Amino acid sequence: MLPYKRQDIPAQKFMTRIYAAPMEGITGYIYRKEHASHFGGCDRYFMPFIDPKDHASLMKKEKKDIAPENNTGIPVVPQILTNRADRFLTTARMLEDLGYGELNLNLGCPSGTVVSRGKGSGFLTSPDRLRAFFEKIFDGLADSSLLLSVKTRLGMKSPEEMAALMEIYNDYPISELIIHARVREDYYKHPVRLEAFQEALSVSRHPICYNGDLLDFEAVERFRKRFPQVDRLMLGRGMIAEPGLPLQLAEKGPDQAWKAKPMDYLALQDFMEDLCDRYEAEIGNNALFKMKEIWTYMLPRFEVPGPMKKKLIKSRRLSDYRIQARALFFEAISA
Repeated sequence: MLPYKRQDIPAQKFMTRIYAAPMEGITGYIYRKEHASHFGGCDRYFMPFIDPKDHASLMKKEKKDIAPENNTGIPVVPQILTNRADRFLTTARMLEDLGYGELNLNLGCPSGTVVSRGKGSGFLTSPDRLRAFFEKIFDGLADSSLLLSVKTRLGMKSPEEMAALMEIYNDYPISELIIHARVREDYYKHPVRLEAFQEALSVSRHPICYNGDLLDFEAVERFRKRFPQVDRLMLGRGMIAEPGLPLQLAEKGPDQAWKAKPMDYLALQDFMEDLCDRYEAEIGNNALFKMKEIWTYMLPRFEVPGPMKKKLIKSRRLSDYRIQARALFFEAISA
């Protein structure tokens, strides 16, 4: 059993809950463990989705990611990607047996391979099937204490689709609705659609968490000034780019001014070195590719010469990467 079993908390004035978004290939259990240890500040870490196949069988990496021993002491929420109620229920029961108290349904993934199979945001194109899916899973969970949250986009092609989706969401006992304020066709490039988010917020019967382009402290400040009633925020790329951001937001009290802190390069260096060590122990030299992927989000925040950044990204061996990373941190700390 996990020592952590989530129970919903009534919203409190001036309290903002910070969630870590599920990012495939990045926010697996190794990253979560190191982030929680070095920085923290996240009320929940949502796991990258698991995609159950026949008999709800899982891939090896999915099994490792949800294993209780890999998540002890961390507030984690498994996410399921499926359009099959039977597979969802079988997986939900398995996760409940492992000690999880909340699950999340992925209705937001914009990947072409996912959408073509009618999953993720591809499921949003079939409101009747989605309603039937909810009927079956909530009926199947009637004797369970599991909480089910939903992560959704505004629709497939147009934010006008969200009105019909909200009618469905409002009819079921969803514990929380996480809205990425884009449609699937936007991917991650089109500006977030805050007017459409406002419309969904105004009719929702469920607690709402906002997700989308909260890339830095200033972006969070702008959002909170516009939507002070939203007390739940999910960070994705912003947290990977600046791992200390959730803690900054969590430490902000009701009477404190919104002011970003300078990046703590020493703390970040310790985090990245420990993270690299953990990856190397787990996957050997493939740790190089994991670390370079994370750096693609972080490098724009570093005011160091461009050639130094290029050397790090072009590293071909883990030993070369470590040298370049330390040189980059030395330059940033000395600046």
